[in-house]
Amino acid sequence: MQNKLEEIRKKFNYSQEKLAMEMNVSRQTIISIEKNRYNPSLPLALKMAKKFNLTVEDIFYLNSEDEK
Repeated sequence: MQNKLEEIRKKFNYSQEKLAMEMNVSRQTIISIEKNRYNPSLPLALKMAKKFNLTVEDIFYLNSEDEK
């Protein structure tokens, strides 16, 4: 799974720290998600989407490798 979290976070002028605090996770979790080292839980993905008034699919998407 890939994501556009860093791009979206910056568009909304959020630091990693601020987003982490609002999502009730560590800054390291945000970093890991942005670097595609960690896939968030469904509740966390939904919370992020709601925060930015987007759909989960606007932030997270499958690449061709994931679809196999």
